[in-house]
Amino acid sequence: MSEKILENKKNGMAVLVGTIFGLILSIALIIVGASFEIDVVVIIAIVALCIGWIPLLGLRILKPQEALVLTLFGKYIGTIKGEGFYAVHPFCSSVNPAAQTKLNQSGDVSTVEKSVISTNGTGINVATVDKKLSLKIMTLNNNRQKINDCLGNPVEIGIAVTWRIVDTAKAVFNVDNYKEFLSLQCDASLRNIVRLYPYDVAPGIDTTGDGVADDGSLRGSSEVVASRIRDEIQERVTEAGIEIVEARITYLAYATEIAAVMLQRQQASAIIDARKMIVDGAVGMVEMALERLSQNDTVHLDEERKAAMVSNLLVVLCGNKDAQPVVNSGSLY
Repeated sequence: MSEKILENKKNGMAVLVGTIFGLILSIALIIVGASFEIDVVVIIAIVALCIGWIPLLGLRILKPQEALVLTLFGKYIGTIKGEGFYAVHPFCSSVNPAAQTKLNQSGDVSTVEKSVISTNGTGINVATVDKKLSLKIMTLNNNRQKINDCLGNPVEIGIAVTWRIVDTAKAVFNVDNYKEFLSLQCDASLRNIVRLYPYDVAPGIDTTGDGVADDGSLRGSSEVVASRIRDEIQERVTEAGIEIVEARITYLAYATEIAAVMLQRQQASAIIDARKMIVDGAVGMVEMALERLSQNDTVHLDEERKAAMVSNLLVVLCGNKDAQPVVNSGSLY
């Protein structure tokens, strides 16, 4: 089902003024007919007064970026969009199956309670639901999910999806509840994409499906992952008349049961990388020292003394604590 926009319906003010004028005229005719005892005029005026208010039922007011999907006796007759004062068929009704659905998102329509005074003087709260559809860009923050990455490690991840309705007829009639449908498809798409990536870069992992190992990861390729999640969701919700504007990862962490172990692993990896850098720098400094001593003929050392000097320099340069020098005041040999 495709959307059908009702044009030339912004004549609500004219219908309101004309209806009020007709009711006033009917009252005046009743008075005049009763004064001159013209029964036919009185009867016609009374009938007109009884049914003259019916056009008021078709008056609708819309604010910017709002829409109403209208049905007449169960048949879809069209959608009115944009701000204005509309006059439609008085017996048509508005349809929005997701009006009372509240998710963790912006733009949810609230239920308005009105107090009605009953015959015994007590107040009764009557809930009325606004059936208008918002055409604004809204944000959906689904609950965090625990998903196993491609290596089987459980991770917790959350996304924020910005979306809007582009086809009101599809959103209302193609799915039972477009808000719940969108939320479910976001969860399913997130699970499908996350299981293709490791949390961190791992060797021999193909995340693109081209058969070649790459460096893709949830932590390092967040933009690429978010783009794939957005495309996956869009493919699933097109039939619901929804456009996915953007999808962003808002939370990413290892699950609590393995977080401590993975932290130790990251710390060990960082320590190893730091040690490698320290050793590379120390070896370069020792090579430079031996080269300078041999060039300037400062000290002549045999191979055994060179080995001892290299060992001492490496201990000093690679140690975690400051070295305690020992001064030899005697002979070198």
